[in-house]
Amino acid sequence: MDVQDEELFERFVADRVDVLLRYGYVLTGNPHDAADLVQEALVRLRGAWERVRRKHDPEAYVKTTMSRLHVNAWRLRRREHVTAEPPDRTWRDRPYEGSPLWDTLARLPRRQRAVLVLRYYEQLSDAEIAVVLGISRGTVRSQASRALDKLRGDVPAIVESLGSVT
Repeated sequence: MDVQDEELFERFVADRVDVLLRYGYVLTGNPHDAADLVQEALVRLRGAWERVRRKHDPEAYVKTTMSRLHVNAWRLRRREHVTAEPPDRTWRDRPYEGSPLWDTLARLPRRQRAVLVLRYYEQLSDAEIAVVLGISRGTVRSQASRALDKLRGDVPAIVESLGSVT
């Protein structure tokens, strides 16, 4: 990599790291896993920088890599919630954690959550989600349908708990 490519890569990372960390957090629900996803995706981007910069959008490459790494992670390990914080902290310390909606989203399987994040947070089409996750469009639709059915089933409990908070 020449000096100009090195500078472009460093500028890209500096400009987009916050966006990528937020994206990782929405995918994983955990700031530590989000940071790991960003780091691994940027390492992979560094190795492919010249090719990606010339042919593709580097941010799309990193987000696709993050999504695939995230989906693959649930295949390799059981569900666990890693936290550096003791459990005696209140939900107000982190705006999402502990909220009824976030708890419901966190209970979704990783692939279903990834499909919803890509559809509603990233506003990708089913075809784009299929490419990002390496699955068929039919699988995208079925995973989204199952996830939304689970969320719909929990709406009364969410609404009830929100009413008791205020």
